Amino acid sequence: MGDVALTTMHTDQVRRPERFDTLTIAMHWGALLLLVVTFAAAWTLGCATDPATAEGALLAHRSTGVLLWALTVIRLGWKYRFGRAAPLPHTVGRVQRAAARATEYGLYILLVLQPMTGLLQSILRGKPFPLLGLSFPVMVARDRALTRVFHNIHEISAWVLLALITVHASAALFHHFVLRDGVLRAMLPYRGRAATD
Repeated sequence: MGDVALTTMHTDQVRRPERFDTLTIAMHWGALLLLVVTFAAAWTLGCATDPATAEGALLAHRSTGVLLWALTVIRLGWKYRFGRAAPLPHTVGRVQRAAARATEYGLYILLVLQPMTGLLQSILRGKPFPLLGLSFPVMVARDRALTRVFHNIHEISAWVLLALITVHASAALFHHFVLRDGVLRAMLPYRGRAATD
């Protein structure tokens, strides 16, 4: 009887890892929402056929990018000072853990650097530009060469960011629907029932 209880407890610990703290969960899903808007605005900007649509999309892209940067900085500060991270189940091997850590670090690095390359691109155009309802004045003389460099960096790193997001989301869905080990539930904004229930 005692062995069965211990086995059940161990199984539950594997299947139901501790949840992340509420603020970490809220910031995670808030970041996802901002990413969706940011990428949607970039796509709209690339497809725009009239100046008004392009201008609105660029404003939305810049503004959500800055908000995403600020949220990421706050997330990192919270993560390393007060946040509670859910441990990965014991069934996750060393290689998977290393891959998860590398993906997480890569996402954070890009979420910090990506908005900065976009902002530098805007500044180096040598024109005033709107951002979050404010108008930013000309800060430096126009530099076409550097603008192009930061534009290319911004574009390439956006694709890398999108690839990492895809890997991250695919891994979470794999854990949830195939391994059924509770990894995704630890980050859900509600306490879902176990996938094996």
